[in-house]
Amino acid sequence: MIEINLVPDVKLELLKARRQRKLVVSASILVAIVSVGVVALLAVYAFGAQTALEAIADNSIKDESGKLDDIKDLSKTLTIQHQLNELSSLQKDKKVSSRLFDIISVTVPSGENQVRISRLNMDTEANTIDIEAEAANGYEAMEVFKKTLAQTKFQFNLDGQAQKPINIAKTISEGERNYGEDADGKQILRFALSFTYPDELFDPSAQDGRVVAPNQQRATDSSQGVPESLFSTGGGQ
Repeated sequence: MIEINLVPDVKLELLKARRQRKLVVSASILVAIVSVGVVALLAVYAFGAQTALEAIADNSIKDESGKLDDIKDLSKTLTIQHQLNELSSLQKDKKVSSRLFDIISVTVPSGENQVRISRLNMDTEANTIDIEAEAANGYEAMEVFKKTLAQTKFQFNLDGQAQKPINIAKTISEGERNYGEDADGKQILRFALSFTYPDELFDPSAQDGRVVAPNQQRATDSSQGVPESLFSTGGGQ
């Protein structure tokens, strides 16, 4: 049996293109309808259900606020409770400043090169200790004091484990120096020193601390006091 196609190829391509166009138009209309439906549902949720939920939440907040307002001295109770909650964190972050006096007691020279402290200041923000002192033996006593600070170590434990000793002074700088007279009229050298210290030195987590100077040492956190001879009562310049 012989079939003869009387439709030209160009006509067939045209018919095929028309069918594809109808499919695309139909799909586009379907997508548009679905999109409109989704937008409508979102609008209903946004302006209907969500508004209702917000109203319910607002009413709940008002009810709970009213209950809180009925509590007598609520503000005072909350303030005290907040302060109690802060105590543990404050205790954890508190510096062991008492170690400063243990450091001074083992580093300040005595005898011929005796140094007496006239002012002592610790800056926990900058990790610095500023010292103003006086010495009858002048620059020699000052250099002994400076070298002692540079060689002094801090030994400590962390979680029961011994740590490598560290220097108490990371850097040391000199300030003003001048000669004057003490209260008895004797000539003395007044000078200032400043040094930066490592965080571990005053950290409460550093346990069983011990300050070890070249010729002596002192266990920290347990001293009963510092000799008064280390400090001067001041005098005229």
